[in-house]
Amino acid sequence: MADQRPWLAHYPPGVPAEIDVNKYASIVAMFDEACARHPGRPAYTSFGTTLTYAQLDQLSTRFAAFLGNDLKLRKGDRLAIMLPNLLQYPIALFGTLRAGLTVVNVNPLYTARELQHQLHDSGAKTILVLENFAATLDAAIAKTEVENVIVTALGDQLGGLKGPLMSFAVKHVKKMVPPWKLPGHLRFREALTRGAHSQAPKVELGHDDIAFLQYTGGTTGVAKGAMLTHGNMVANALQLAVWVGDLFKPGAEQIITALPLYHIFSLTVNALFMLTFGGENVLITNPKDIPGFVKTLRKHRWTAITGVNTLYNALLNHPDFSSQDFSRVKFALAGGTAVQRVVAEKWKQTTGIPLIEGYGLTETSPVATANPLDIKDYTGSIGMPLPSTDLALRDDAGHDVAAGESGEVCIRGPQVMKGYWNRPDETAKVLSADGWVSTGDIAKMDGNGFFYIVDRKKDMILVSGFNVYPNEVEDVVAHHPGVLEVAAVGVPDEHSGEAVKLFVVKKDPGLTEDALKKYCHDELTGYKRPRQIEFRTELPKSNVGKILRRVLRDEEKNRDRGPGTGDP
Repeated sequence: MADQRPWLAHYPPGVPAEIDVNKYASIVAMFDEACARHPGRPAYTSFGTTLTYAQLDQLSTRFAAFLGNDLKLRKGDRLAIMLPNLLQYPIALFGTLRAGLTVVNVNPLYTARELQHQLHDSGAKTILVLENFAATLDAAIAKTEVENVIVTALGDQLGGLKGPLMSFAVKHVKKMVPPWKLPGHLRFREALTRGAHSQAPKVELGHDDIAFLQYTGGTTGVAKGAMLTHGNMVANALQLAVWVGDLFKPGAEQIITALPLYHIFSLTVNALFMLTFGGENVLITNPKDIPGFVKTLRKHRWTAITGVNTLYNALLNHPDFSSQDFSRVKFALAGGTAVQRVVAEKWKQTTGIPLIEGYGLTETSPVATANPLDIKDYTGSIGMPLPSTDLALRDDAGHDVAAGESGEVCIRGPQVMKGYWNRPDETAKVLSADGWVSTGDIAKMDGNGFFYIVDRKKDMILVSGFNVYPNEVEDVVAHHPGVLEVAAVGVPDEHSGEAVKLFVVKKDPGLTEDALKKYCHDELTGYKRPRQIEFRTELPKSNVGKILRRVLRDEEKNRDRGPGTGDP
């Protein structure tokens, strides 16, 4: 029988083929150990204020006590967290998990429609929201099962005068908090005060308990909650730990956390992986403010960073970035979307360290493959499968393809999700009975066991590392009274990798591009909004009337090539 994992022969020295999946029973057990080993070490820093592991331990315990004793929440109840990168996030994250609850991560930039869907679908009883986004919750909450609302202000955990002054400025000077009314809501600071007067519940947690409902469109359709268990998340953190090996020293590392912690990439690689050696997360609340971002980098002795291609590109194009001291930097990981060669090469030239590319998806917690850390130059590869991970390339019939041929990436390992929340039909489409998840991505493997993504099987559009699903965009646009037919496709974009383009057949001859963009602005989160709109008299269709997005994408590709360069 042929070797089912041929890449093992080319594994980095010292990296084991398997991990001990039973090292920790849960994320909480992993967190408890980190707090016990590194109590005085900084765990999270934001706006110049730092929480040590001991402080995070205490505050998260208080939040867990409040949830269990005051709100009477029980194991398995869902709690939504709608926060950007602030100190409140890790307090709430680990407190919620300690109480035995399931975290539902929510993008704070969601529209009311998107928020309502996720809260209703998850059955979340409780939500923690930054007051800047409370107006969105106000507009959505009536059609959800939410019973408890906890509101926090930007500066709540910054201490001294700094916190209240920042919160005041954001609300009253910068006018960044739209009016809202949420009767019966409670303030986050009060929740922590109440929790200090009671004991946190002792909840038995194991590998099969659901830690997160992490919403994604998966490989098809509208957003679904991927059930990621404690076992999934612990396994992925341990897989990364053995892959990194002894590069990181216990209690000595500081990682720049610019991607939002509600995103699966940052959640696992920054929040959980760093627990394994007591690392510190420096939180970047607004990574779009590149000048402010670069100033923050100068203030810290950072040793690692994670991000997507567009983030690295933006840093490299800021005039002050290249003059930084990179002598302590050991590790830069890119994922979420393909790394462009020009960005990887410029990063290596500027910092002296390679940009390590990995691959995965929400359904794999997320990391499935990564390049070795000693890689010298950019190759375009997504690397090799992590320890305890099987990867197969299969044809449409589900058979493994021959060596050197391309096939759909299928993944099996302890990091693969339990399934989609309350969607057994959707689960069955992507997850086999023996644990293989079909990704919808097409790849090939070279003779050294390195994998390369060559195409996407599905129509998903990848905007700055976020998944955009044409079905959802089209459904929203089709509700506009002036639209007869619509198709959404991804087109190349120098800033975000891809952008959404709409092809629209008008029902109302007076419909304008500006009017439709305004409509989309009100109904869709920023990265889902169309950058381009093209009006047509008809859209290409199959013989059964299905709109052919593939034809539209091909037309765009040929248009980009210029006249006379298309296929004959």
